[in-house]
Amino acid sequence: MDKRLTFTFKTDISKMKISAELNNPFGSDIPEIAQLAAQEFQQLIISESQGLEQDFLREKGKMFGVLVVQNEEGIYGYLVAVSGKLPTNMANDQFIPSVFVASTEDSFIYKGMNELSEMSREINEMDEQSEIIELMEQRKKKSIALQQKLFENYRFLNQLGVEKNVLQIFKCSSHGNPPVAAGECAAPKLLHYAFKNQLKPIALAEFWWGNSSENKEKKHRAFYPACKNRCRPILEYMLDDKELFNQANLDLYNK
Repeated sequence: MDKRLTFTFKTDISKMKISAELNNPFGSDIPEIAQLAAQEFQQLIISESQGLEQDFLREKGKMFGVLVVQNEEGIYGYLVAVSGKLPTNMANDQFIPSVFVASTEDSFIYKGMNELSEMSREINEMDEQSEIIELMEQRKKKSIALQQKLFENYRFLNQLGVEKNVLQIFKCSSHGNPPVAAGECAAPKLLHYAFKNQLKPIALAEFWWGNSSENKEKKHRAFYPACKNRCRPILEYMLDDKELFNQANLDLYNK
């Protein structure tokens, strides 16, 4: 485990009531300890914005996740991840990384994306409609195959120590094929890292930081539950709990 990725609480939490059970990622109740972790990290963004190399208030906002964890000595800390990927010049070694990282130019994803770009260039330069249609179909098939191979390389550990890739996880669910970027949300990254490094997940919270999303549904600093389409099958598998989503719906209905 890289201890640089575990943040230490600056606030005294010795008198705080902390549940031993992880909160429902799809629920609306955010534990006090998770709210505190989010607030402390938000203050870090503000105070060290130059070091983080991104002013999310000027650029498009991002969803962040914080996971309060407890190590084998019983000490609490928290982890931070961002949903999606940041440009290389904005990368930060304080965030939990993606489960799959294409780190070299020899990687299949790098080569595959270059091939797709080259095919797009050829399509734009063509005049013959039949040739354009044929190459577009070839590009579509290559793109689908590349996406499938990418999903095969996103392998998540669950709390029982079982590892499955995104395709296997979605195959066992009722969601069908995984959507694009499945596996890049903050919550699965955080839980995978915790399970891999023998850290006990205590409390989870996700919040939006920066400009509102394109559809204006996300507001600066507001907390949000884990997303349904990308996260539900993965988190149900990781937490070994098929009733998570249904219970979250019931909780909201009864409020």
